[in-house]
Amino acid sequence: MHLINSSLNHALRVPLAAEIHSRPFLQLDAPELITHLAVYSNDAHDTGRSNMQAQHATLAALCTHFGVTGPSGEAKYFYYDFGRFRLKWECHTEFATFTFAEHPDAPVPLEQAFERMPLEQLPQQWLAGLKGKLMVAAHVVLERAVEPADTYMQGLSRVFEGNTLVGSEVLQGGELWTDFTIQSDGFSRFIIRDAGMRSQQSGRLVQRVLEIETYRMFALLGLPYAMQAAPSLSAIENELATLAAAMVETDNARGDDGASEQALLDRITRLAARIEKLSLDNSYRFSASKAYMGLVRARIEELREVRIEGIPTVEEFMDRRLTPAMNTCAAMASRQEAMAQRIANTNDLLRTRVGIVQELQNRQILQSMNARAAQQLQLQQAVEGLSVAAISYYVIGLFSYTGKAAKVMGLPVNPEILVGALVPFVAAGVWLGLRRMHHKLHVD
Repeated sequence: MHLINSSLNHALRVPLAAEIHSRPFLQLDAPELITHLAVYSNDAHDTGRSNMQAQHATLAALCTHFGVTGPSGEAKYFYYDFGRFRLKWECHTEFATFTFAEHPDAPVPLEQAFERMPLEQLPQQWLAGLKGKLMVAAHVVLERAVEPADTYMQGLSRVFEGNTLVGSEVLQGGELWTDFTIQSDGFSRFIIRDAGMRSQQSGRLVQRVLEIETYRMFALLGLPYAMQAAPSLSAIENELATLAAAMVETDNARGDDGASEQALLDRITRLAARIEKLSLDNSYRFSASKAYMGLVRARIEELREVRIEGIPTVEEFMDRRLTPAMNTCAAMASRQEAMAQRIANTNDLLRTRVGIVQELQNRQILQSMNARAAQQLQLQQAVEGLSVAAISYYVIGLFSYTGKAAKVMGLPVNPEILVGALVPFVAAGVWLGLRRMHHKLHVD
């Protein structure tokens, strides 16, 4: 039963299984001449699919020049033997690598090897039209070891212009020599000697060395961001310290009804916006540098270096030259996060103070409202007294007219005595009626 096209397979089973085989190393056998280019997409954060499309266009242009069919638009890896050279192309998140390898018919003297690289086989128009900027350009010479390392080392000054020569025995059968310096031709140079490496070790070693150089350069991209962020962070720290001192000195209990807190809150909000923008500008680069540095350390460990007496190893060189730069990026990232947290804490404290001031103001408003209600109640009670008198006056007036009418009709009634006798009863009745009415309204 065949399962390769079976409906039992998960839709991603085959592509995921192929992922770990998608970036194989070159099959190299000394002597080999190798040129490696790492093309950075751009200096903005425009990465991902736009970078892949641009790098595919660059690869397609090269394939078209030599009459070769390029890979599909979704491919992240491409290998092809063009006859005069072999190409290995890889597309990463923010860069793409072009590795050209040429196997000369006969060993080339070391002095001439770096002038006969496969770069000479490429059209200059294609090189000028690369979609992006070169971040890494390196030449590698892979040759067989025919003399001891001590003797061979004496002639390396002819090909390396740097003051520091780095070298070590690697992979129990190889030698690596470089100075990690961009030479006068614009390329960094690496020499790898096959002193008894097993099958396929040469290709793995070359790939690891080129990855160390590539990831080292991209890890260092975070250093300019760290240097640029330092003055901004210092300015924000100073302003935050000034603002905290102003918070300590501000006393709103006898102050300006919270106007000072509102001004301080406006300042802290502006600081929060500045640190947020700084974080957006730098966080991606710092995270990327940390990830690239992890890859550099992993590739160095895979070299399994053995010291050559008197020559620093790649690991020692990176610890002395690259690690301080990465520590600077890590320190700046931590400082940036700590500053954002401090601003957030200060903002919370200030908002709490503003809330307390607002509660105090609300309390004063409620007390004022209570005082006004008491005054209104007193005024109402005074009006009620006048109302009793007025109503009683009109009611007694009616009784007066009734008494006078009865006297005219011949009844034995004295209107004045009747009115005088009814005044207390009418006033009491009116007062009780008003009280009962107010009581009923309050209960409802």
